Amino acid sequence: MQLNEIIQSIETMAPLPLQEDYDNSGLLTGHPDDTITGALITLDVTESVIEEAIKLGYNLIIAHHPLIFKPLKKINGNNEVERCVIKAIRNKIAIYTAHTNLDNSMEGVNAMLCRKIGLTETSILSPINGNLRKLVVFVPVSHAEKVRQAMFVSGAGHIGQYDSCSFNTAGSGTFRALEGANPFVGQQGEIHSEPEIRIESIVPKWLESRVLSAVREVHPYEEIAWDSYVLTNSALNTGAGMTGKFENPLQEEEFILRLKEVLKVPLIKCSPLTGKKISKVAVCGGSGNFLIQEAIRSGAHAFVTGELKYHDYFLAEGRILLVEAGHYETEQFTKELLYQVVKEKFPTFALQISTISTNPVNYL
Repeated sequence: MQLNEIIQSIETMAPLPLQEDYDNSGLLTGHPDDTITGALITLDVTESVIEEAIKLGYNLIIAHHPLIFKPLKKINGNNEVERCVIKAIRNKIAIYTAHTNLDNSMEGVNAMLCRKIGLTETSILSPINGNLRKLVVFVPVSHAEKVRQAMFVSGAGHIGQYDSCSFNTAGSGTFRALEGANPFVGQQGEIHSEPEIRIESIVPKWLESRVLSAVREVHPYEEIAWDSYVLTNSALNTGAGMTGKFENPLQEEEFILRLKEVLKVPLIKCSPLTGKKISKVAVCGGSGNFLIQEAIRSGAHAFVTGELKYHDYFLAEGRILLVEAGHYETEQFTKELLYQVVKEKFPTFALQISTISTNPVNYL
């Protein structure tokens, strides 16, 4: 099994372009062409986790939090990050991280958290802007359907809960084939007019090259005319946080008890109770205080995240129940998610979730 095959299975769900500018997701040690004997999945990379991988004979660790987050000017083993890098390289262990790209995925960290809590009718809380392109392809009428389907199959045409979306305009294309050309229609040296279809479809920027490759496979022209426009539309299926609903609303105390049971945490901090039943919930695994106002605007009755600051609680003002449930606790199911993604693609591959709890927070 090559490492790049495993990476591709993860990045199909969580493309690297979805990561935030400050992040460091992706392959941190190792080479995409490395042959992988087995993979260990963890939330954090620690020395104990690397030792576990060595004992198992696995040479890949798949993590949620990047081992290397801040620039390393020296690698002398003076702290755990440096020691982990040295140990991984010495033992030829590749380390791959899916962090904020997995946070921003419709099927990622927050989707898993919603599912565990029991929320349905989920949607992105804060969609990402600027990640969409309008791809326009000009094709002769005879091949329009082939090109259109190639675009859809390779990832174009998704808008919210709809797929195969396009706009098609009939027109006339003109060209003159010069010496050395082998035109599909028309003759060398003569201006030709051909009935064509202008096919327009939305495509995520990270899939644009793949869609164009698919178009080239079925397009009859030697030289394909196409345009690409950057859109300011929000990508409704990518972004930070998520909202969902309970089929049967819960009292606030019931809701807190459910969270404690599902997240297996003995202590949960929250803002003053509002006295309202909890039906719509916003979530953000990890540090989500930047989404408090978005959660309030969404009409959520509660916002569950891993970390909040003291002054964040003042923002509730009786409009929403703010719940601080722990960074590790709200992201713990990411290990299960990554396991499912890789195992579904490679069912016979040696894969294991780490038995080591990397949560640095203890409750006494």
